[in-house]
Amino acid sequence: MTLEELKQAAVSCGLKGFVGAQLADWLYAKRATSWDRMVNISKAAKEALAAKYDLGISAPVGSSISSDGTKKYLFEVHPAGKTGTNPANKTEKEPALNQQGNDLVKEKPEYVESVMIPEEDRKTLCVSSQAGCKMGCKFCMTGRHGFHGQLDAADILNQFLSIDEAGELTNTVFMGMGEPLDNYDAVSRAIEVLTAPWGFAWSPKRITVSTIGVLPTLKRYLDEQRCHLAVSLHNPFPEERLQMMPAQKAWDIKQVLDLIRQYDFSGQRRVSFEYTMFKGFNDDKRHADALIRLLRGLECRVNLIRFHKIPDFPYDCATDAAMEAFRDRLNNHQVLCTIRSSRGEDILAACGMLAGQHTSSD
Repeated sequence: MTLEELKQAAVSCGLKGFVGAQLADWLYAKRATSWDRMVNISKAAKEALAAKYDLGISAPVGSSISSDGTKKYLFEVHPAGKTGTNPANKTEKEPALNQQGNDLVKEKPEYVESVMIPEEDRKTLCVSSQAGCKMGCKFCMTGRHGFHGQLDAADILNQFLSIDEAGELTNTVFMGMGEPLDNYDAVSRAIEVLTAPWGFAWSPKRITVSTIGVLPTLKRYLDEQRCHLAVSLHNPFPEERLQMMPAQKAWDIKQVLDLIRQYDFSGQRRVSFEYTMFKGFNDDKRHADALIRLLRGLECRVNLIRFHKIPDFPYDCATDAAMEAFRDRLNNHQVLCTIRSSRGEDILAACGMLAGQHTSSD
């Protein structure tokens, strides 16, 4: 809930509106996971709230830790229908403090994953926005998992609030399961909580949203948000991109770039392009030069990503030498390019490997 909605919730229980501000402080600033922790709210007030509302915070049902310190969490969710519209039993107006009774009729549970990536000076959460994904990228395990419903803002924020590192997170990337701009209303509500003074009070610079290039909501995102943008590009040739990414047929990468060029990325907001490297498919000089031409004049960064092998997929990752030559060619032609470090591969937490698999060992 937003601050105003929390105030309305308090009033609906016969309490003063300022109790809503206290709730926001406990939920978002202090990361309270139970009513008992809210010590400056009277017992009677908490009982009145608890009789009507649930905090909407649930612990992960599993976790695993990589040899490099990356930690993957598994969450059980009850997502909205596959059409993207919420069923009658679940409203987008009450996501963070859910009205009790909303969960009496639930679809079967699904599982989503998020990944906490520790570094020396930061802890980044790679967060999921959907159960599965509609986009069907052939090199992505999430896409192979299929689409199983939309997460609401509470499902998204719960990934921040219920993990061991909840109070230590410094950044987030919407690069987990799902296409964030295919669930933009819930993602934008979560961003509001993350950036509002009454919420997490994060700078938008601490948030990056990744997209394949969903044009209708990409424009909304660029108009409404100040967070960073990451575009999954992976091939500069539309016909070759289509072989790997069916969404290219609906949203051509050249149209996506035409839209992006209408916005200013010379200041604090950045745009980057994700480019997964496949041996013998998109890793040669021809592709590097085409990418240079495609991005010429745009203030941006290209992140080269090592492909992590998945079953029944014909390509391997490009060699280190090919990736370094590709990077150097882009940099020599004034396109800033880096090779992203691979994290969490041993626990299936690296790029493209999340599939929300719940096993008895979790």
